[in-house]
Amino acid sequence: MSSSTVVESVRRMNLLKISKHDLQQEEEEEEEEEHEPSHDAPIVSPYNDRIRPLLDTVDRLRHLKIMQEGIQLPTIVVVGDQSSGKSSVLESLAGIRLPRGDGICTRVPLIMSLKNHSDPRPHLSLEFNGKTVQTDEANVVDEIMYTTQEIAGKGKGISNTPLTLVVKKKGVPDLTMIDLPGITRVPVKGQPEDISEQISDIIMKYITPEESIILNVLSAGVDFPTCESIRMSQRVDKTGHRTLAVVTKADKSPEGLLEKIVADDVNIGLGYVCVRNRIGDETYEEARAEEAKLFENNPLLSRIDKSIVGISALAERLTTIQANIIVKCLPEIVRKINEKLSANLEELNKMPQHLSSISEAMTAFMKILCSARESLRKILLQGEFDEYPTDDNMHASARLAEMLNKYSEELRSAKSGEGNDNFLVDEMKVLEESRSVGLPNFIPKSAFRTLLAKKVEEISTTPLDYSEKIWNYIRSVVISVLLKHCDNYPQLISCTRRAAQNLISRKKHHSTEWISDLVKMEKLSDYTCNGAYSASWNKLMAEQNGFMERIRGNFPLAPVSGFGDINIAHLWGVNADVVQAAYDLKMRMAAYWEVVTGRMVDNMVLHLMFSIGKVVNKEMQDEIIYEVVGPQGNGLERMLDEPPSVAEKRKKLQSSVALLKQSKEIVANIMDNISLDFD
Repeated sequence: MSSSTVVESVRRMNLLKISKHDLQQEEEEEEEEEHEPSHDAPIVSPYNDRIRPLLDTVDRLRHLKIMQEGIQLPTIVVVGDQSSGKSSVLESLAGIRLPRGDGICTRVPLIMSLKNHSDPRPHLSLEFNGKTVQTDEANVVDEIMYTTQEIAGKGKGISNTPLTLVVKKKGVPDLTMIDLPGITRVPVKGQPEDISEQISDIIMKYITPEESIILNVLSAGVDFPTCESIRMSQRVDKTGHRTLAVVTKADKSPEGLLEKIVADDVNIGLGYVCVRNRIGDETYEEARAEEAKLFENNPLLSRIDKSIVGISALAERLTTIQANIIVKCLPEIVRKINEKLSANLEELNKMPQHLSSISEAMTAFMKILCSARESLRKILLQGEFDEYPTDDNMHASARLAEMLNKYSEELRSAKSGEGNDNFLVDEMKVLEESRSVGLPNFIPKSAFRTLLAKKVEEISTTPLDYSEKIWNYIRSVVISVLLKHCDNYPQLISCTRRAAQNLISRKKHHSTEWISDLVKMEKLSDYTCNGAYSASWNKLMAEQNGFMERIRGNFPLAPVSGFGDINIAHLWGVNADVVQAAYDLKMRMAAYWEVVTGRMVDNMVLHLMFSIGKVVNKEMQDEIIYEVVGPQGNGLERMLDEPPSVAEKRKKLQSSVALLKQSKEIVANIMDNISLDFD
């Protein structure tokens, strides 16, 4: 692939608007340059001026730390095994010296931002942890080493905190690259035991995103498939479409280099560039001149296509690839910025208002009360559950109906413990004990009341148990609703919870007293104006003659409505008048018991629903107001003190929104220019 072909790929990207006249003029300049010594020309693409705005855009986004928002930026990531010649390659591209030596020279991710500069005097600076340090070519190595120590500590450990080196120098290519620590397998003295894993983690973090271009530095003398850097890049870039290989030390191992490149056993999709490392005290111009001679005159290396040899070819290739990836990624970056900005703005708007006065706190507090009361009305009184569609426990009307229906069934199904074998035994005993001097065939009132009191006592705990169960459920619903509406102001949670618990506790106690009185009333009096009592008693008494006939006939069983088939053998020898009186008493009790249980169910349901309505419509609000702003309350003042977690979240969102808005403006300008280029 020739140099002019690489240049044309940039043109086809519509990044550059070049008129026919400009193109002809550039081709003439290129022809002239072919006759000049290559080392006199700067390592700079002829299209730097037009690529620079794209790179500046990405660099500004990187400086804003937009990657912390989960938005990846197109990046050239430099990886290589230790002593592969990474530092030498980067020195040749930047035209400055970098730390070199045995062991790990790069201990932190080094972001190298190279900018072609018209001023003949270089401008160098280091940026890290929000600080900027100016330096120069003579001191840059020491400054990098000193700054690295400040970031990663003394010794030979590494850190994932990046260090940015900005190089503004005449003739350098417009490039931004991230140099990562060289891959090592065995820790040396002063290094952590897991240094290999640490380096691997850092490299994988940077090369995994699809937006990353992997610049894999390989030494010409090694077997490419055995290089750990190749294995790592193949794990994240199986097709090799975003991997470029630069082969160093070509002068040391020229044998078979061409064949290795042509064979491409490691699937390098973006191709290879071969270079010669600068040796000793050579100047960069001298090194480039020697490099040109090497690939021109060496019998083995001269066979390699001239478009893929030399630092100048590498710079041009990187510039072109960089421009391609930026143009490709920018629309997606814009989309992600917009999505993230919309999401953060929405979340920020949902956050509670930051209150600065008691009046603002009171307004916010009353809004919470009103919204909570409306939710409780819908859930507890109106049977609506649109606020909790998937939480069955919050479908209160249905759950209350279930509990009250169970209560009714349990109460109505309560039977005396006599069983079928003792039918009428209790009634006969009570009649015997209630005898008095008087006319025969009259059922004593005391007998009925004795049986009634016994039956009521047997079921007296049932309404109390269900009342407690229902109020416990109401308490859980009320607290859930209140906590949901207080979520934005956690300062209110404790006092609103306490208010709800206190109120429900009092309501539960009131219901207990009310039900206890209801039970006492049913024990002490036997009255009803319900016509169903007489109708039911008459229907049951209509079966008395048949029942007595089966006793006289010594039948073992007799059917009785509501009781089933009864064992009557124990009644064969009993006085008929006594049996008839006991039967009458039992049927009166059966008919009246339907009235009693119905009354206890209806009254308790009405009592509970009325009490719940009072809680929702007035009492809960009054209780919370008293708890928050009453004589002992300081809830409004506490609302002014925003919790640290909420304040931190608000600050983080505000910072993120500001960053994303600034990023949006940055990319909007460059996108407009790119759009014009595509017209």
